[in-house]
Amino acid sequence: MRPLRRTAASASGFLRRRLLSELAGNGAPLPRVGAVYAFGDNSHGAAGQPAPAADVYVPTPVPSLPTSVAAVAAGHYNSLAVSAEGEVWAWGRNDEAAIGCDGSLWVWGRSKRGQLGLGKDIVEAAVPSRVEALANYDIVKVSFGWGHAMALTKDGGLLGWGYSENGRLGEIGHITQASSAKELLGKTVDKYSSSMLEAVEKMVEEKIRSEDNMPIIWEPSLVHEVCHVEVSDVSCGLDHSLVLCSDGIVLSGGDNTYGQLGRKSAWSKFLPVDISHSPFSVSASVGHSLATCIISTEGDDHAETGVLSWGWNCSSQLGRPGKEDVPALVDGLNGERPVSASAGRVHSVALTSKGEVWAWGSGRNGRLGLGSSMDEPEPFLIDTLEGAEVSQVAAGMDHTLLLVAE
Repeated sequence: MRPLRRTAASASGFLRRRLLSELAGNGAPLPRVGAVYAFGDNSHGAAGQPAPAADVYVPTPVPSLPTSVAAVAAGHYNSLAVSAEGEVWAWGRNDEAAIGCDGSLWVWGRSKRGQLGLGKDIVEAAVPSRVEALANYDIVKVSFGWGHAMALTKDGGLLGWGYSENGRLGEIGHITQASSAKELLGKTVDKYSSSMLEAVEKMVEEKIRSEDNMPIIWEPSLVHEVCHVEVSDVSCGLDHSLVLCSDGIVLSGGDNTYGQLGRKSAWSKFLPVDISHSPFSVSASVGHSLATCIISTEGDDHAETGVLSWGWNCSSQLGRPGKEDVPALVDGLNGERPVSASAGRVHSVALTSKGEVWAWGSGRNGRLGLGSSMDEPEPFLIDTLEGAEVSQVAAGMDHTLLLVAE
């Protein structure tokens, strides 16, 4: 595993400011600084445990981090933590991004599909590099899919870039074709190149070699469908995206192989998801989607919340029976007042107003944190955290991060 490292970019503002405003507005407990716990697949070091620990089956403290972590983020096989002092710590595979306290976006790593947003044919950044196309925007959130990305501005604007197939970026600015594979694989921000590619990167490379004419947007561009609408949240899955508007409408776009768009229309553009409740956050993953919603109100202090799920359900990651392509409530969370939910590849986690964490779906590699590899078809409380107050959950591809308040 790569050692924990502190990045050179000052990139704390997004995670801390976004979480504080988001949770405060949703009636959730304000996150306090604390310790980072992780569980799940550690084969690339994403769970932060020293080799040869490949799998982590229960929530385990990530060593070498400061005790004043304010927010966490989990990616494909990588993890990020932001300290209260504004430092960004990263571990796992080296493909990351962060937002500066001045609203700037910094990216590093590799992407063959324009996901870095640094300009035509730039596919690698060995050091944190600012996305200059966003210099005039105050970015408060960014979400990355497999080959695409979207950024939310402070005033509710939305920009997207990268691989635009299937309408996963909606109707957007000028789309160009990718260069030939030979040209594309050789262009980087500097002369650094990895000595070897991980298996998943090899798959991307093969895709590029077979698809020299991929539709790619190399720099961030405004998403036309929401130019006159205020956006409050965004989440990019593998090949689809979810956009939450301030009026409570959720838009989806991209691939719908598993019903992850949650709507009947198959048009390749952003269209409303069939949701009857009032969502306040969304999470998209490989083939399934989650939305945390207000499901009933009895005065401002007694709002009941729940989690809607839809899409791919191969390992019970929806946490419920019934139609998979139609959003429906995860009944196992009734009465628990979830304040956020996060979707992994084939598992899901939810955080409640009491600071408890519930997990369901595939238990392989310990990604549910329940001490075994068993799948759980319904939400199951992670009781090893009894007495601890969790203030944030973040599901990566096959691992999960928790921020445990001090």
